[in-house]
Amino acid sequence: MAEDTPLWAVAVLPALLPAAAWAAASLGAGPPGPGREVLRLLVQQRRVTRASDMLLVRVGTALLPVAAVLAAAVLPLGFRPVSDLPDGIVWFNALEALAWAAVWLSGWGPNSTLSLVGGYRFLAQGLAYELPHMLAITTAALGGESLRVGAVVDAQAGLWFAVWMPVACGIYLLSALAMAFWGPFDQPVGADVAGGAAAELSGVDRLLFLGGRWLLLVVAAAFSVPLFLGGGHGPLLPPWAWTLVKTAAVLGLLLWARRRLPTVRMERYVESAWVVLTPLAIAQALVVALVVLGR
Repeated sequence: MAEDTPLWAVAVLPALLPAAAWAAASLGAGPPGPGREVLRLLVQQRRVTRASDMLLVRVGTALLPVAAVLAAAVLPLGFRPVSDLPDGIVWFNALEALAWAAVWLSGWGPNSTLSLVGGYRFLAQGLAYELPHMLAITTAALGGESLRVGAVVDAQAGLWFAVWMPVACGIYLLSALAMAFWGPFDQPVGADVAGGAAAELSGVDRLLFLGGRWLLLVVAAAFSVPLFLGGGHGPLLPPWAWTLVKTAAVLGLLLWARRRLPTVRMERYVESAWVVLTPLAIAQALVVALVVLGR
């Protein structure tokens, strides 16, 4: 099926990610708008806190968008990914772990109480969402009987995984919100700690951090399409167009969640992730394993 997607469609994927992040920011931000804010941050003088470790700050803020872009390397636009690695699903999950380090370094480096609290919050949130998240994407890999993203898409030619793996799909979308510390899971950059991990960031550092967060949200939304929504499979439209339509729909859902769902207290989310989401993810994986074994 890879031949159904033109090479030019794959070539523009790196350009589409920042564009989608910009569109998401435009929909999710209030006045004065992301364009004016980007220009303001580009010319803003960096603030430096006392005894800060600017090397850690610079590494952390730059690492977040880099991790998001590298994770997108295995995303297929239609049926042709930029890099169809044999263990692409593992690659994606590993780059998410790199995002943990990025947010932590960004919160630790300024040597500020509020930013450090934000960094610790993201570590706690990561420990809560990562296990059910990993089980959810492993369930999709189990259904496709491969760790290669293209093989998972091919396995959905007749039926999308979201139809018979609804629990895994729902858990993935929840963990995507938590991964991008977005909507109800925005406590790492919460207003109660004056922006948390981003509290002391300014200028280009803040632009890279917030831009990386948007990119992470877009990539997480896009990855749900090959995992659970059939990738480029669909009638009438070409495969690459179906990928874009599905990604836009998922991204719209995640943006809607920010406005509709209240912020979840960290201890409650950690408890529900370990007590509710993880057992549900295990049960879903067992059901899928039985179906696969019975084929």
